[in-house]
Amino acid sequence: MITFPPHLQVHDPRFLELVHPMAKLEKIAEGFTWTEGPVWFGDRDCLLFSDIPSRRILRWSESEGLSTYRAESGFNNGNTRDRQGRLLGCRHGARDVVRTEHDGRLTVLADHFEGRRLNSPNDVVVSSDGAVWFTDPTYGILSNFEGYRADPEQAAHNVYRLSPAGDLTAVVSDFNQPNGLCFSPDESLLYIAESGSSHDDTVPSHIRVFGVDGGRLVDRGVFAAIDKGLPDGMRCDVLGNLWSSAADGVHCFAPDGTLLGKILVPEVVSNLCFGGSDGQRLFITSTTSVHRIFVDTMGAEPWTRGHQCP
Repeated sequence: MITFPPHLQVHDPRFLELVHPMAKLEKIAEGFTWTEGPVWFGDRDCLLFSDIPSRRILRWSESEGLSTYRAESGFNNGNTRDRQGRLLGCRHGARDVVRTEHDGRLTVLADHFEGRRLNSPNDVVVSSDGAVWFTDPTYGILSNFEGYRADPEQAAHNVYRLSPAGDLTAVVSDFNQPNGLCFSPDESLLYIAESGSSHDDTVPSHIRVFGVDGGRLVDRGVFAAIDKGLPDGMRCDVLGNLWSSAADGVHCFAPDGTLLGKILVPEVVSNLCFGGSDGQRLFITSTTSVHRIFVDTMGAEPWTRGHQCP
């Protein structure tokens, strides 16, 4: 009989192929206010993540520990990399999506839509064609805690696609608060989290899935529901499983939407990413801490697999 540690909860036997019962949940950094936006830099063997209210982006590595990557981040939230290995981030303060060039310069990719300021870009992904997809809820303008209080200028809380040519299009407009998003391994599907229950308990805490048709999205309904808290950041592994944040930890769903299991974390989880020197570590950002755990899979994003860099 297999004995599972208290931080692992198995709902389906398939979960045993993904998380070993001896895998430990390790706290690798702590003392923050609200961590978010983890992204792995395998070519530099380090993790970057945001502490939104303190307006910092932090860097962690196995060999050097914790340091400050950017002391003034502008309330940066979600992060990702593009196919050239550059860092892309969502800044609540400037209400934009910004790219860090290889020489350290910052390039604003999007801050207005149809002549009006964006709400507060939250999370971002880049498809293999170079298009940038991001969510735009109002969390960064609801108070001065993780942004600057302001009235929204957009009529909806959109999900956007910025084409390689620089054209910005609203691809979904019916979310209450769109949050985390990620592609399936073949990019035929885009998963988007609905986190509107944070301020309205009538909003369902679920993840929706969309078929990707070039620059268009085709609504395929609800993929899965979160039974503790709400979905925030999420990632797919190379097998097509979806790993989502939740109030009690990380929930792992099979490609058919079945809940396989949970990694229970003693704080509310905000986001996660795959990485590590072997590509088989799941890094988890939560309220005040960052954790990691060994998993028997790798992330769908190419830069998460060991030292590979796009």
